[in-house]
Amino acid sequence: MLAARAIRAGHRHILLRSILPNLIEPIIVTATLGVGAGILTEAYLSFLGFGIQPPTATWGNMITEFEGQVDRIWWIWVFPGAFIVVTVLAINFIGDGLRDALDPRSIK
Repeated sequence: MLAARAIRAGHRHILLRSILPNLIEPIIVTATLGVGAGILTEAYLSFLGFGIQPPTATWGNMITEFEGQVDRIWWIWVFPGAFIVVTVLAINFIGDGLRDALDPRSIK
């Protein structure tokens, strides 16, 4: 920013060329981690009975509905849990990839 001010660059130029490229990375990482945390929060609140109430189908409600029957029909309990894990990991990996692609300090 000091160099931009030294050449008498305007506020818009400083904002678009110096500040904004350095803000994109933390915003994307924070947003994707927030989406993953939101999915996990909804799932465990629904599992505990405080989230979205049945008959609305959510992964947490699916796990709660068959909680006492794990020994007989385990696949109905395991697959929603696995989908939660896969979805949160995918969102976090997408955010990590976008962060690497948009990093202004990376060598391209």
